[in-house]
Amino acid sequence: MQSPENILRHIEWTVMRRLDGLLQGDYRTLFHGFGLEISDLREYQPSDDVRFIDWNVTARMQTPYVRQSHEDRDISVWFLLDISPSVDFGRKGALKRNVLIDFVTLLTRLFTRHGNRVGAIFFSGVVERIIPARSGRSHVLHLIDDLLRQPQLKQAQPTDLTVLLETALRVIRRRSLVFIVSDFISRPGWEKAMQMLAKRHEVLAVRLYDPHETELPDIGITTFEDAETGEQIFIDTHDGGFRRRFHEAVLRKEYELGTVLARTGADLITLSTSDDMVGEILRFTRLRKQQTKTPAVFSGQRCKGRLSR
Repeated sequence: MQSPENILRHIEWTVMRRLDGLLQGDYRTLFHGFGLEISDLREYQPSDDVRFIDWNVTARMQTPYVRQSHEDRDISVWFLLDISPSVDFGRKGALKRNVLIDFVTLLTRLFTRHGNRVGAIFFSGVVERIIPARSGRSHVLHLIDDLLRQPQLKQAQPTDLTVLLETALRVIRRRSLVFIVSDFISRPGWEKAMQMLAKRHEVLAVRLYDPHETELPDIGITTFEDAETGEQIFIDTHDGGFRRRFHEAVLRKEYELGTVLARTGADLITLSTSDDMVGEILRFTRLRKQQTKTPAVFSGQRCKGRLSR
């Protein structure tokens, strides 16, 4: 197991330096204001975020008004981390868990070096760990160390993200920037909890995936095992019709996930085990800066034949 110091140093030298040159360190401009003190009210403009409409004033004035607030000097950032067994899928040395660790290391260091506070909730089907939001490089190392020590479970109950989201609703009191880092392989029914979380905080969903999850290779009859329940089935991957139906099912699931997130108001970042993280983050930032009223949906590597939204 790599040490937290080595992982952080690697990210600082190979990723953060590239981003600093391309983003000029202005990461705060990518996110909405977090202040709670209202400084002004003005009429709604087409480019305004509808979440900041003051409905009481709008009702009195008979025209939409939006709140303008003083921003807090620092941002509270929380990472809701899905470390359930399905996140341990991928090629050797390129698991979805590895992408999760690198992404969290990068973002926690970017935020804490500017004085912002970062906390995390580890979830493996049950809440394993809650790390209070703090700042500083030593706190980043502590968070990475705790994350590295989380075991790779061989079997668990099917993931239910509702438990993670409801825990976040109880734990995170101050308005925060919340990253939900998961492959979103979960029991249905978490949309309501996500909507409640997005009303209180600014939420970004970070979906992890491996390209081998989207298309089956033609390798004949083989055994597939559910990463969480351990259930096994025999599949004839030589059957072209079956491979096509599998791919169509993947497209439907992606479309459904995008639709659910759009309804909740959460932006979506998709990170693949085979993609360059810097390129993915830059593509997201470009969409984020262009964003007006509609949530940004970003994906680095799209499935061939992806359904349009």
